[in-house]
Amino acid sequence: MEQRSVATLEVLIASTVSSRSIDVSDFIHTPCYCEENVYQLCKTLSSIGVADADGSDLFVVFISNDNKKVPLWHQKASKQADGFIIWDYHVVCIQKNVEGKSSCCVWDLDSDLPFPSSLSQYISEAIQPSLQIYPEFQRFFRVVHAPLFLRFFASDRRHMKDSLGEWIAHPPTYEPIFCEDGTVHNLDVYFKFGEGDVRDIGRDSVDKIFSEKYGVVLSESQLEEFFSLIP
Repeated sequence: MEQRSVATLEVLIASTVSSRSIDVSDFIHTPCYCEENVYQLCKTLSSIGVADADGSDLFVVFISNDNKKVPLWHQKASKQADGFIIWDYHVVCIQKNVEGKSSCCVWDLDSDLPFPSSLSQYISEAIQPSLQIYPEFQRFFRVVHAPLFLRFFASDRRHMKDSLGEWIAHPPTYEPIFCEDGTVHNLDVYFKFGEGDVRDIGRDSVDKIFSEKYGVVLSESQLEEFFSLIP
């Protein structure tokens, strides 16, 4: 497949959606590369004016745990009617104060829920915290401010190759993402976390989200409250 630059792809997407509503098919999406999909999603939402130009209203959210067993519902990759699947980790984007409203929305390119969904709907239907699950499947959330993620995230896609160096899943057609300081791969730092990394939420944790490149780690019960505290 012909390789095109990310800048070229963004221009094509912007021209496509400028005269109509946004559809999930308008965005760059490569199966099994959710972290890169969300990286490109944040850039595109900013470039087409749906988000702030600098992405300051966007937050990248890694969903993971120590066991890398993350149950979610309403996922397109599922073979079950309710969209249930267990990912090793997943990544979505949360946008704060959409169109002047106090609510947040979730952009999940892999979900069959409305695109975007309200944060409350996504938590209720995709995460389903009311269901009792075994401790090893508890979901935790690393929340990273998108401007920091776009500066510091890097992936040379090594995690998607087997022991023989063959691709487990075909990579995106654009070049790998390297960060501004020359780092070529730090994806593991973003998705390796669990219960021991969770801290109390408050003014300090909200301040850290705007300064710490790896953000803050939250539990299921903290997620919605945390976003209510962000100005």
